Amino acid sequence: MTSSNISNAPAASATAGADYRPPVALRALGAVSTLFGVIAALMILASVLITCHMIFVRGVLGQSTIWQTEAVIYLMIGATLLGLPYVQKLRGHVGVDLLPHMLPRSLRRPLAVLVMVATIVMVAAMVWYGWEMFHQAWRRGWKSESVWAFPLWITYLSVPLGFGLYLLQLLADLWFAAFGVPAGRVMVAMAGHFASDLEQTH
Repeated sequence: MTSSNISNAPAASATAGADYRPPVALRALGAVSTLFGVIAALMILASVLITCHMIFVRGVLGQSTIWQTEAVIYLMIGATLLGLPYVQKLRGHVGVDLLPHMLPRSLRRPLAVLVMVATIVMVAAMVWYGWEMFHQAWRRGWKSESVWAFPLWITYLSVPLGFGLYLLQLLADLWFAAFGVPAGRVMVAMAGHFASDLEQTH
């Protein structure tokens, strides 16, 4: 294969993959992941504005703050967890793709499926224990040990909700990795990458 063919292969692969439309349920799930990505971004923006307000109150007005520090912490925790599905949709999580590139093409899809299944099991456990933590906080009326006394169930809810949406996005990616993308099109590879070189020949 010439160097020009090698350089044009990813573009041709992307063009082929662009023609593929996943099922409606998976497209809807992608829209939900994007929505929560926007919500997470707004939560980060709110935490920045609250931090600026806290600095102004303390530094300029010389007054003490009550709720600002705690609110920023809770917002950042919520943004991190609720943003998980969107980051997964964008393949933004940190991953090591050395092994897939070392394996033959025929083994990359099974390896991607295996890694996806292992990740799904771990995330499902997080959803289970996160729900238990949220339910306890809700049932017992836990509040933060501060003057603000913020209800902790609101913060704890972000654990099962964020990981639950992350789990659904992983299941969608598993569907793609297993059999969702037709042969000859862009295929999901492990570590959140698409193996655009599947269509390249030696």
